[in-house]
Amino acid sequence: MPELEKRSLGNTGMKPKALGIGCAWFGSEKSSDADTEAGLRRAIELGLDFIDTSAGYGESERRVGLALSGGYRENVYLQTKAGTHPNFRGDFTAKTIRRSVENSLRLLKTEYIDSILIHDPQDIEKPLAPDHALDELLKMKQEGLVGHIGLGVRQHEFHRRAIETGHIEIILSYLDYTLLDQSVAETTLPLAKKKGVGIILASVFGMGSLCGVKPDEDTEKRRNPSGPPKAYKMWEWCNKNGVNIRHLAMQFCLGAPIDGIVMAGPSNAQEIDEAYEAATAIVEPEIWKNFKSKFGVGL
Repeated sequence: MPELEKRSLGNTGMKPKALGIGCAWFGSEKSSDADTEAGLRRAIELGLDFIDTSAGYGESERRVGLALSGGYRENVYLQTKAGTHPNFRGDFTAKTIRRSVENSLRLLKTEYIDSILIHDPQDIEKPLAPDHALDELLKMKQEGLVGHIGLGVRQHEFHRRAIETGHIEIILSYLDYTLLDQSVAETTLPLAKKKGVGIILASVFGMGSLCGVKPDEDTEKRRNPSGPPKAYKMWEWCNKNGVNIRHLAMQFCLGAPIDGIVMAGPSNAQEIDEAYEAATAIVEPEIWKNFKSKFGVGL
């Protein structure tokens, strides 16, 4: 079975495999304790070693903690997020951030978290203000509870502002580097490369639009009212040409100009296998040539 390369995550010193596992769906009703355990242990069996969760992902942290018990924790880089706990969502004060991280440590059954991301702030100045999230996470880093600090949010301007502090080591971006949209390549990616900040590209399958299931044209039109339903047209082209769109979607992101990794969001072991297969499948250059000629995007 082919193996994925290891990659440097910016200047953090972490060198995970190129494909990470996002655990949002593992925290939902779509999954279960058993699904999470089987899925994450299958990922580790395949050599995947970067696990991402959040205090805001339902049952995810508790389930991940169970799945990584019994010695599995030592096999992975473990990342979680603070700022979206359902009991105090959007509260980035130092006291609340510390409470959130301490709760994450308890649920994840670990004494150390490799990286913590400030999660989905609506105003980037709040978590960066004195005695708020960034200051408290820097203290927790000095205390040896946290390895690295990052930001997980969609707005590119927030990425820029956070990188400018000099303390943010990782940026998680989502939906803006896919077959459908590469806008982050013009903003965050070159700045992160210049500053040695690691990048995680999430939602490689466009929130389901590029996973291989026929996209709903009406849904795609609502997502992009000003343009054609790209996802549907890409799916249709792949279907006619015998191409697995998951392979293209995943490998396009793996080819991004970043010091970092991409991340899939499975809910069970089968979807882990599908993501790994998409990342390691061979796509002939002729397929990329034809796809790029049709849609203007490709490797």
